[in-house]
Amino acid sequence: MKKGKLKKTLVDQILDKAGIAHDALALNALKDALPNGVDQSDIYKTLALTGNSGPVIGIVPLTHHLSEKKLAKVSGNKKVTMIPLKDLQKTTGYVHGANNPVGIRQKHDFPIFIDKIALNKDFMIVSAGEIGRSIQIKPQILADFVGATFADISE
Repeated sequence: MKKGKLKKTLVDQILDKAGIAHDALALNALKDALPNGVDQSDIYKTLALTGNSGPVIGIVPLTHHLSEKKLAKVSGNKKVTMIPLKDLQKTTGYVHGANNPVGIRQKHDFPIFIDKIALNKDFMIVSAGEIGRSIQIKPQILADFVGATFADISE
């Protein structure tokens, strides 16, 4: 993982413009060795699902599974299912592995839910909109910026 002088992703630029504190990281959480002080449970995946009321975003630690049943309940849907891979980029604007709450919020008003376990963390790491790029950010700051709700959505 590299910090520092990285070419800024669109997500970095959006956060910088808004004055949101974050660290840009060159990290592919599925392939790279994790740096000291970072655990797999600090890294969160941004999952795009759809329900009867449209798309919904769930963000859970890599070490947990998203509960579709819990996400459906908190989002007011009867049920939710993962958006098929072939429809993902068309729906969110991002390819599999690059979905991120900041970029999605800029283009869409999809409801975003972050697993409440993030509230116990000093920071969380989410995709920065490009494969191999991430941002490290405080959970409450991210939630406030993207209008996300903390909820019990993992199992």
